[in-house]
Amino acid sequence: MKKKLKKKNLIIIIIVVLVLLSVGGFGVFKLLNKTDEVKSNDKVIEKDKKEEKKEEPKLQIVDLDSKTRPIAVMINNLGVARTYHTGLQDAYLVYEIIVEGGITRYMALFKDKQPETVGSVRSARHYFLDYALENDAFYVHWGWSPQAQSDIKSLGVNNISGLTYGKPYFFRKSYPVSSEHRGFVNLKEIAKLANKKYRSETNKDLLLNYSVLNLDLTKREDKMEALKVNLKYSNGFTTNYEYDSTANVYKQSVNNKPHTDYETKAQYTVKNIITYQVANYGLGDKKGRQDIKNIGSGEGYFITGGYAIPITWEKKSRSSQTVYKYKATGEEITVNDGNTWIHIVPKTGNIGIVGNTIT
Repeated sequence: MKKKLKKKNLIIIIIVVLVLLSVGGFGVFKLLNKTDEVKSNDKVIEKDKKEEKKEEPKLQIVDLDSKTRPIAVMINNLGVARTYHTGLQDAYLVYEIIVEGGITRYMALFKDKQPETVGSVRSARHYFLDYALENDAFYVHWGWSPQAQSDIKSLGVNNISGLTYGKPYFFRKSYPVSSEHRGFVNLKEIAKLANKKYRSETNKDLLLNYSVLNLDLTKREDKMEALKVNLKYSNGFTTNYEYDSTANVYKQSVNNKPHTDYETKAQYTVKNIITYQVANYGLGDKKGRQDIKNIGSGEGYFITGGYAIPITWEKKSRSSQTVYKYKATGEEITVNDGNTWIHIVPKTGNIGIVGNTIT
């Protein structure tokens, strides 16, 4: 009898153990399964976050996280040299200012995009230094006026001159014009030299505020249509723009002739135009060199996307950044993601903006 009870109890114990193992195993299975589901969900969330990051628009004209100092290159804009202009489309910022003889020169700034060849390069003028300083740029030139030579030293401008450095930094091409119009720079080599010679990281913010998304100016009450823009510097020099609504850029011409890149053959285009007028006067030397009254304040226009908006400008010192504000609100302007040309026109010249009406 006792043997039968023992056998029966043993069978019951075995059954209980099997049941417990079965339930426990199922629980473990469920737990493992749940863990896998959590991991799977985490991966989905991480993937979604990555996709969200990819979808966020990013500024293209400059890298906002970059501390790279700009390189400012003096560009010869005499007619015979303009034919051979190279690399200017990659400049994120360009200044055009009057020099002697009623002609103009450009100062093109490059930051995160550095084309190999840029030119043609010409000599320094002292008031261009103000704009190299306001951008904390390395100043690249081939020669200088006496005023510029003196100011480069007294102002401590970080410059690189073609009178000091030859190849691979500066070189002349074999174009059928006189040698002073055939000077070019290898910008990548210039950048290496500048970063070894001077402080490599910028200590200033970008001059302008940029919008990643295209600006909608149609709702602004202070807007005026700007389909064509004519900036007269002198009787012999006018920079012209025509708005291309398809590409949403302005096509640039000089004296109504398309301004093109010698290597790419493409017409130069500009996303943002800032223009205003200042007084200029001769220094009284035999060369007819100029000076401009650019320290102070005044009014002008910000032009983009087929519209012009009245603005104010203020520059407190030679090295301080020019501040551009909407005239109507007093807020600093924001420009579109793209290159910007700043045209400082003499008061003896003219700013013409053509839309449905002419201003």
